[in-house]
Amino acid sequence: MSSTDPGCSGLGVQAVYYTNRGVTLCSPGRKQSRVGAWLLLSWAFGFCLALLRVGFARPELSRSSWPASVRGDEFSILRTPQSVVFRDGSWPIPGDRIPDVAALSMGFSVEEDLSWPGLAVGDLFHRPRATVLVTVKGVDKLTLPVKGISYPIENAVPFSMDSVANAIHNLFSEETPVVLQLAPSEERVYMVGKANSVFEDLSVTLRQLRNRLFQDNSILSSLPLNSLSRNNEVDLLFLSELQVLHDIASLLSRHKHLAKDHSPDLYSLELSGLEEVGKRYGEDSQQFKDASQILVDSLQKFADEMYNLYSGNAVVEVVAVKTFNSPLTRKTRSILQSSQSESDNPYNLAYPYNYNYSVIFNIILWMMIGLALAVIVISYNLWNMDPGYDSIIYRMTNQKIRMD
Repeated sequence: MSSTDPGCSGLGVQAVYYTNRGVTLCSPGRKQSRVGAWLLLSWAFGFCLALLRVGFARPELSRSSWPASVRGDEFSILRTPQSVVFRDGSWPIPGDRIPDVAALSMGFSVEEDLSWPGLAVGDLFHRPRATVLVTVKGVDKLTLPVKGISYPIENAVPFSMDSVANAIHNLFSEETPVVLQLAPSEERVYMVGKANSVFEDLSVTLRQLRNRLFQDNSILSSLPLNSLSRNNEVDLLFLSELQVLHDIASLLSRHKHLAKDHSPDLYSLELSGLEEVGKRYGEDSQQFKDASQILVDSLQKFADEMYNLYSGNAVVEVVAVKTFNSPLTRKTRSILQSSQSESDNPYNLAYPYNYNYSVIFNIILWMMIGLALAVIVISYNLWNMDPGYDSIIYRMTNQKIRMD
């Protein structure tokens, strides 16, 4: 026995209703369900191709071996909280990746993966409240305390902490971060957030630095000058940079509440006074030796003060470079130039994979397998679905749902 199914009348076709089976066969609905199955299969196929393209792309290159010829420039860690772990070793750090080390230690992400074993994975839920980076020009090594950790620098090129400052400004713009970048000898200063109010009285120009030294509460009254002179402009420039270190810690101590908030702070200082002392007297002179020792003592005191102001939750780093190398430039050659074989890789060996490659491969592989099985099951059920019995989608007549 058969009759016209009103559930299919909206589609404008006749459907056979078998009373002995209790189901309604509606060919247009079945056709549309099969079209949906084909669309789902097509989408799944395209998605799997995209995963294949991403998952089996050439992995990022890693540094399996470091070059033996490394200059004597050093990257030192004076203070670090327990949440940031630096391994003790002699792994050289590329000069242009020093800002990335600072960013990773603060919990920020970087654009390019840093495969440097010196920085270990610390506590992900407790990141330092401040990072203090002091760059000292004119000396390749400072006699720092034994408890500090030092790493050689490979290819010491000029670097900038702007990326870290921008990350802090973008993520914590509504809070109270303190970002200070200062180069006293070059009169370069950059302040973000509460730094403008905290360091409002900080001397930043050469004239202000000179006047600050001859005030009553300057470091000249307590600092042993030894062979240095108060009447020499080069010596005064060197001493004025030490005065800046003292004033930063002193001004910040008046706003201790900023060192206890949740927004991270950044201090990037560049000192070139020691370099001028070496040029003026020579690196073998007594003045240069005294200046180096005074600088080490001042840096150690500055590191202790900043570390204590942040209750032991600050990273204090020092970069000592003799001179910065010129930034690397891309070299081009004419297409008519004869090709030469690369001497550094005569056997055309492949680069080693990154250690994350196996993890990414397994994630993408099993995700593809799971999605493929899910698509097969869903497509099979869509293909064999009986719209008249298993769904109410095709039971629409005059905008009303048919009630059995």
